[in-house]
Amino acid sequence: MTRRHPAMRMTQLALGGLLLLLAAVIAPLPGPGGVFPFAGGMLLILRNSARARGWFARAKRRWPRIGHAVDVAMRRRSALRRQALRRRARDRAAVR
Repeated sequence: MTRRHPAMRMTQLALGGLLLLLAAVIAPLPGPGGVFPFAGGMLLILRNSARARGWFARAKRRWPRIGHAVDVAMRRRSALRRQALRRRARDRAAVR
């Protein structure tokens, strides 16, 4: 995690919370409109809150398929690293 000024972190956390509220308001409307503010809000919150990252990690352990899909959708470095490791392991197994 990069070091950010505390005021910038708090601003981004507040903006993430507002995006989550906006997603809740937009969700009943037809179409996928609420998905995009929800994803943006979660991204901002997860990047700026250690507590939220802990909750997210526990949720990923409990529901790994959903956690993997979220990691891939958010293009998290950890998900990309795990995909590369799986590919290397699969390629090594194919060579043997």
